[in-house]
Amino acid sequence: MRTTTRRPLAVVATATTLALTLAACSGGSGGGEGGDTPEASELGQVGAMEDYEVGTTFKATEPVTFGLMYRDHPNYPLKADWDILTKLQENQNVEFDIQTAPLSDWQQAQSIAIGAGNAPDIISVTYPGQEVPFVAGGAILPVSDYVEHMPNFQDKVERWGLEADIDRLRQEDGKYYLLPGLRESVRPMYTYAVRKDVWDQLGLSLEPETFEDFKADLEKVKAAYPDQYPISDRWSANGPLEATLNVAAPAFGTIAGWGFGEGVQWDEDAEEFVYAGATDEYRNLLEYYNGLIADGLMDPESLTQEDDQALQKMGSGQTFAQLTNDQEILKIRSTLTELGTTGEVAMIRVPAGPAGDIEGGQRLVSGLMLSSTAAEEDDFLAMLQFLDWLYYSDEGLEFAKWGVEGETYTKDGDTRTLNPEIDQNGLNPGAPKALNVDYGYHNGVWMLEHGSTDDLDRSMLRPEVVDFVESMSDKELAPVAPPAPLNELEREQVSLWQTALRDHVYQNTAAFILGQRPLSEWDAYVTELEGKNMQQYLDVVNGAQQRFAEANG
Repeated sequence: MRTTTRRPLAVVATATTLALTLAACSGGSGGGEGGDTPEASELGQVGAMEDYEVGTTFKATEPVTFGLMYRDHPNYPLKADWDILTKLQENQNVEFDIQTAPLSDWQQAQSIAIGAGNAPDIISVTYPGQEVPFVAGGAILPVSDYVEHMPNFQDKVERWGLEADIDRLRQEDGKYYLLPGLRESVRPMYTYAVRKDVWDQLGLSLEPETFEDFKADLEKVKAAYPDQYPISDRWSANGPLEATLNVAAPAFGTIAGWGFGEGVQWDEDAEEFVYAGATDEYRNLLEYYNGLIADGLMDPESLTQEDDQALQKMGSGQTFAQLTNDQEILKIRSTLTELGTTGEVAMIRVPAGPAGDIEGGQRLVSGLMLSSTAAEEDDFLAMLQFLDWLYYSDEGLEFAKWGVEGETYTKDGDTRTLNPEIDQNGLNPGAPKALNVDYGYHNGVWMLEHGSTDDLDRSMLRPEVVDFVESMSDKELAPVAPPAPLNELEREQVSLWQTALRDHVYQNTAAFILGQRPLSEWDAYVTELEGKNMQQYLDVVNGAQQRFAEANG
């Protein structure tokens, strides 16, 4: 059986939960606190629709212009004549006063504009947690006070059961300051890519049930090719095996790699936060990958090499597996072709582990902030309605992702087909135009996620990616921790502790996996973490959790 009802001991905390003061509070379907929500009549009425609701196509009753802080992506730089801008003006009566900043300096530009008090109404491309530094200064709007006027947002939060996820955005005042992108489901993207021809040759499964089964498969590959490493991995630029450990960690009941965040996770049995890097679950994860190294199943250079080196090794046939995602696997295939290596590559289903068949991930993704001055605009209600339509209605989401039916794509039932002269994500390789470059659609500024509904999310995926997503759909989603909002003084207090602890964990993660430090020294390593204020850090975090629980029942 693939699935299991066993819950992992360690409940995963979101990466920004503690350091960035994410908090929870029961708030119905994501609305404001108590009587904080202003009546529609109290908001600026210019351009607002009188009977706007779910299913209504937004069109301002008169032309409106909204200020927009725009993240300019080098792969599809902003063009004033983009079709998306023309269509929004023609069909929604909306134009923008755009303030641009390049992708390379995006977060710094956000910080400068907000800190100086001259940020425009809409501040795009903001991930959960990135809004927190701006809350205390009062420069961004507590949007939870206004989402009652956003019916599509409210509808999706309720229908998809996202109330608890939304509540984790709340700050100490019980409000939240980010309009996040919403996903109907978590979409897995990362897993191991393997040489399918070799796996077929040896009779191995592309859906190993457990990580131990996967190791047994690697041992068979090693036996057939004794002079080669089955795996040579990548993504260790800022820490050891960041992507690989992030993917594997939920099945081991822990957090690691990209998902390590601030290092704390909830222990359901003890009903308290523990430090992930000091747990038995984390040790078991490192022991597994140390075993791969020790048995010659993984290239030790996996923890130090550049990504291109790993690609070259697999592309030349020196190795047979590495972590990938639904786009990077195309690079592996092109490298095979460039180097003249005959072979077929496929993604495996991520195996189960000691904690069960668990998948990590979040359903709140990149969203937007509103400047606090936006609420003073005479067209503020129209702004809320427009944002609700574009970013949360099925119609607006499809428009932002695909463009206009009959002009950029056709639709037969639930199947959308991009026009042959337009490419996106390799759907029409070699086409002279690109949906984002030449039309402005499929752009992270205009859509909060690449498809909010499962249907829309999968609509541009290659068949192999859909098959992978479906193969992962019966996994148990890792639950998230209860809120533990830190106050400003506590955040300052723990910031240095967090950095020192994380650095020590990363250093020793590499050492333990490579065998440079024996796992018999685990207890000594934990003692070293204690010497870096681990317990003091946990005391602050658990104190915040208890304080919040007492205040909110």
